[in-house]
Amino acid sequence: MTDTSSIALPKIVRVIPRNRNIEFLLLFFASGIYAYELAQVQLSVLKVLTPELFFYWLPPTLFSFAIHYILRRRASEADPMILPIAVILNTLGLSMIYRLDLGAIANDNPEQFGSRQIIWTMVAMTVSALVIIYVPSHLFLRRYVYVSMLIGIALLLAPSLPLIGRSINGARLWIGIGPFTFQPGELAKIALTVFFAGYLVTRRESLALTGRKILGMRIPRARELGPILVIWAASLIVLVLQRDLGTSLLYFGLFIVLVYVATGRAIYVVVGLTMFLTGALVASRLMGYVSGRIDSWLNPFDQANYDAVGGSYQLAQGIFGLAHGNLLGTGLGGGIPHLVPLAESDFIIASLGEELGLVGMFAILSLYLLFVSRGMRIGFNHPDDFSKLLATGLSFVIALQCFIVIGGVTRVVPLTGLTTPLLAAGGSSLLANWIIVGVLLRISDSIGNGENFSEPTTISSGVR
Repeated sequence: MTDTSSIALPKIVRVIPRNRNIEFLLLFFASGIYAYELAQVQLSVLKVLTPELFFYWLPPTLFSFAIHYILRRRASEADPMILPIAVILNTLGLSMIYRLDLGAIANDNPEQFGSRQIIWTMVAMTVSALVIIYVPSHLFLRRYVYVSMLIGIALLLAPSLPLIGRSINGARLWIGIGPFTFQPGELAKIALTVFFAGYLVTRRESLALTGRKILGMRIPRARELGPILVIWAASLIVLVLQRDLGTSLLYFGLFIVLVYVATGRAIYVVVGLTMFLTGALVASRLMGYVSGRIDSWLNPFDQANYDAVGGSYQLAQGIFGLAHGNLLGTGLGGGIPHLVPLAESDFIIASLGEELGLVGMFAILSLYLLFVSRGMRIGFNHPDDFSKLLATGLSFVIALQCFIVIGGVTRVVPLTGLTTPLLAAGGSSLLANWIIVGVLLRISDSIGNGENFSEPTTISSGVR
């Protein structure tokens, strides 16, 4: 009699989506943590559980399991860690925003953000699900490399336009039509990452091997340097016109890292950092906004900086809040994070640090580290060069943005106007980061489903 177990087992293994089962268990765990967070907030602030808990808990939970179901049907080989990590970070931010809203109500402050953030969460998760459903392959993006560059630069510079540009808290980062405002730079980082990945795939050999040698260093030809100089100029325009050092660093840093990943030449990192530091140094001498940020960073407890409009008051209050949290924190609902301006957006890390303590901060940083490492792993394991650079670039965007924002709050680097990915209040940032989640899930699924990567423009020296 023939033993059929060895024949049936591989078929069973292929049918059962093991990654999705792991993801389901992690999502179940994440939804339980979210319910506990909301319950702790209500018991600490209101002293009683109210039905409002379900208004905050149910929509993100249902939408996250809906995405999980879609992945089972459309992307069964996708990475099982990315979605649960994104859900944990997003819902932790919702819990803190809800906690801040309760504090605002107690202090007769009419401005609240929780309900709006719930709506944006559902919109962002829906868009992420649509990316998974209607983008069967991310490879079509490499056909629109220069279109992505134009879209990215247009989005980046849109807030500088006279009719639709809006200045909020001294930075011109928003466009507005009536009461609706949006931060287009958050979507620009995705478009520019697509451009960088596509451009570097076709030009990496030219950037690495051709050009003249000057002082022992090979300098690429002008036509290869052209897009680099365009992005450098765009980052300086952002710095000058929009008064935003963080966004300028984010985009230029992204390009330099991808150039290094594509070519393996450290000289591009050195030259890129030199170009950026030179521009920032000149700006610090010519622009009072930049010099004021640097002075507030170096001397946040100086009385003149502390009392100045747009000075170090916010930074100092955030540091006091982190110190109040100590090692284990005050517990959700037990601190006074509303004393920090913009505690729900720019300084949500200070709010969480106060109520979750240093241990909680390390847990949040570990989640970001795990998210970025999974994205880098997707890029490292992918057989297609464009996919490698795209996954690496999107992961690095999250990593660099976390460094800029958390580093600013903890006084490692000067404070900027960026927001913490997935945590902070704001629909623009949430939408862009959930799109990144969807694209990374789609790329990771293409590794294991046998997708064909032999389309044109996958090699660097020309067209295949």
